[in-house]
Amino acid sequence: MSDALRTDICIIGGGPGGSAAAIQLARHGIGAILVDQARFPRDKVCGDALSGKVMRTLERLDARLASTVKADASGMPSWGVTFVAPSGRALRVPFSRRTGVGEAPGVIMPRFHFDDLLIQHVRTLNGTKVIEGFTAKSHERVPSGWRIGSTDGRTIDARLIIDASGANSTFARKVAGLPMAAKHHAAGVRAYYSGVSELDPDGFIELIFLKDLLPGYLWVFPLSGGRANVGLGLRSDVVRKRRADLKILLKELLSTHPQLKDRFANAHQEGSIQGMGLPLASKRHGLSGDGYLLVGDAGHLIDPFTGEGISHAMISGVHAADVAHEMIASGDLSVSAAKQYDQRVWRRLGKELAISTRLQRMANQAWLFDFVVDRASKNPALADTISSMFTDLDLREKLKRPGFYMDLLLGRSSVS
Repeated sequence: MSDALRTDICIIGGGPGGSAAAIQLARHGIGAILVDQARFPRDKVCGDALSGKVMRTLERLDARLASTVKADASGMPSWGVTFVAPSGRALRVPFSRRTGVGEAPGVIMPRFHFDDLLIQHVRTLNGTKVIEGFTAKSHERVPSGWRIGSTDGRTIDARLIIDASGANSTFARKVAGLPMAAKHHAAGVRAYYSGVSELDPDGFIELIFLKDLLPGYLWVFPLSGGRANVGLGLRSDVVRKRRADLKILLKELLSTHPQLKDRFANAHQEGSIQGMGLPLASKRHGLSGDGYLLVGDAGHLIDPFTGEGISHAMISGVHAADVAHEMIASGDLSVSAAKQYDQRVWRRLGKELAISTRLQRMANQAWLFDFVVDRASKNPALADTISSMFTDLDLREKLKRPGFYMDLLLGRSSVS
């Protein structure tokens, strides 16, 4: 069509993955058209936790943007995570040994604000065009690349597509053919609350593993202004087997569970409980194909154990931009050229995701959770080792080994 917009690269989706791709492309001197069906600022159902990996990726992309995010009043500095075992015993694990010194490694910030800060920055990039309210309904392969059609009749012709349109990506499902298998997918619900008691003053996020909710968990993430993001997630095949209504289940647990009811006795729910789908990386899928690259949730890159997706979206967005730059520069948009992207993403995230997949399977064993948390709460060296597992994959891999638990069982002081 003569009236179609034309670009070398079209990024579908303006969330963290798409924004990261656009920023990295601009660093290579390449412009792009980024489209999103929403108009920003817009809400995004999520846990809202920006991990240390998110902030490090953001700092490498643009240090000033990272500083803007850290300074935003809607953000809550986060210094660690508290794991609560089915027994009710808690293990407080700092992200850093320097808790309370300098800048916090993580931030908790509603996606309404975080995504808007990112897209505002993308709008300033030289050669990058942001089009909001563009719902991509068709993706037609044409001799020049792709023709993307919107529900309102607008079209964009692009040589290469970076699909960062999220968990419900039409492109990933219909074009790339990624399956939505219940065993490798999770359902989650989230609501905002005010008046929750015992929120951590250092912004430690809480992952509460209730026996009746395994292999899923309930979370309480403190926000600025005394608010909290509260929700739960459970693998979709388990949801189906139990015929669970997660919205009802969340309200029941908060009002009746012994570990929660007192904390939420005077809490006020703000707005409705919102649902979300989480395509997990517990099974590898191809992330690229003939003229396209899949980023973040569209590529099923959510951590199977923690449910973290923002950092993986941003990391994969950066790699997608790097490979797209190389493909455009060489004029090679073939499947084999795109495979470089898969290799880089799995080299960066593969080991971590494989360990998380194993941990997700182990999380179904309530007694094992209780055992590890009980021993760690009594053994500072073990607690320190578990803290280090957040940044040291070799240490984290020990959780897969029977010998690790034998050491605990025998009361050995060293777990190395």
